[in-house]
Amino acid sequence: MMTEDVRVLRLVEMISRQKGRPARRIIHAVISIALRLFFRRIETSNVERVPMTGALIFVLNHPNGLIDPALVFCALPRRVSFLAKSTLFRLPVLGYLMRVLESLPVYRRIDRGEDVSRNLRTFEACHELLRRGRCIALFPEGISHSKTELQPVKTGAARIALGALSKNDADENALTSLRIQPVGLYYTSPTTFRSEALLRFGDSFEVQAVAPDEDGQPPRSAVRELSQRIEDALREVTLNVESREALAEVTKAEQLFSSIYEGLDVRQSLTVSFNRLRQLAEWRRRSLRSPLAPRIERLRSRILSYEEELSRIGITPENLSLSAHSGWYVFQHFLLRTILLSLLFPLALVGAVLHFPAYMICDVASRIYIRHGADDSASTVKILVAIVVMPLTWILATGAAYFLWGWRAALLALPLVVVAGYVAMRSLEELYDMRGWFKAIFILLRHRGLYLRLLIERKSLHAEMEQIAESEQGRN
Repeated sequence: MMTEDVRVLRLVEMISRQKGRPARRIIHAVISIALRLFFRRIETSNVERVPMTGALIFVLNHPNGLIDPALVFCALPRRVSFLAKSTLFRLPVLGYLMRVLESLPVYRRIDRGEDVSRNLRTFEACHELLRRGRCIALFPEGISHSKTELQPVKTGAARIALGALSKNDADENALTSLRIQPVGLYYTSPTTFRSEALLRFGDSFEVQAVAPDEDGQPPRSAVRELSQRIEDALREVTLNVESREALAEVTKAEQLFSSIYEGLDVRQSLTVSFNRLRQLAEWRRRSLRSPLAPRIERLRSRILSYEEELSRIGITPENLSLSAHSGWYVFQHFLLRTILLSLLFPLALVGAVLHFPAYMICDVASRIYIRHGADDSASTVKILVAIVVMPLTWILATGAAYFLWGWRAALLALPLVVVAGYVAMRSLEELYDMRGWFKAIFILLRHRGLYLRLLIERKSLHAEMEQIAESEQGRN
């Protein structure tokens, strides 16, 4: 497997890279903070492949509503204007934000009452941005969805690219070079608070100019050809499996395989996990017509049975890596974490109590407003509501402190409430993480035979997966 340039996006980096008007920068900072709180980790892979100058079109898959363009806005290494469905521009607050962020409306046939002919004006705006050496971002699938594989791409991206290159051939400012940059978005769990996100950059490619047809539009054959090339490029940077059941199976297999290399202080990058998921998904697709099919099917059954047993016990394959450390190291590790959590408990308790109503409001809202038109919107609603109710929580707590104890207490309360909420969030994460490890310790001490059997079975499954991988590589 080729080495990739992997970076974890830090909040300071996300905020500092933004350019533009003050209002744009403020909104960028707010969205960046919201994303870093919602996601436990945001990772990029191969960002160095992005051309830093010249006209560029980012094309991305669209699995997670407005979270996708928010990541585009905050994580891409260039100032970008993204295309969004026109219905968002009519929403009171969101419409204003869209305009401040220099977004452009797309009029879709699936949105009732929309005039798709107005897309010509949007295309002209895109052409103007590209002629100025700027970049735009769009989602060629045309819809946000929760399906487990890329949907057929629409022709909009190809029409914009080819149209931009064919405009004003006699103009000295005419666009002469344009590249398309595929970006794959992957979420460990799109709607789950404190999940993880990955932006995986593929190889950009040059778009060749073509002569327009008699109507002054790019020829349909050229549009179809470029659209297919865009779809192929996106498939190279996205995870594609045929069903949710298949995704669950390859995810379990990947977690089992990775657990050998993980432990108390070691965790693989999201990029490594993603690449292995792609590999496992490909093996699964080929298994029915492969000479190794019976062997792969037996391995699949063993993995599912093994995972079911671990689930009944309440541990994960990673927790079995406990035996890779000395008893003294394990004792020190959990003693220090327990002491730290105990010291922070009063602050964490205050933060949890104060923020619990806001958390429940976000959760209920995301369950009620699952869709916005034809698009999935649960995680979008969760973050948008959080941006409103979390600061409202801080304001109410500060106001209460002012009326009860005066302005000095109010000045102290505001930062204290914010810090308490963050401490509560991190403390709950630590407790959830430690739960599995403590169960593994209990099994090791009280049921050593069971622990050793599970450990040996994990090693056996890992070895079998490696052998099948070597056999598949030998066949290819």
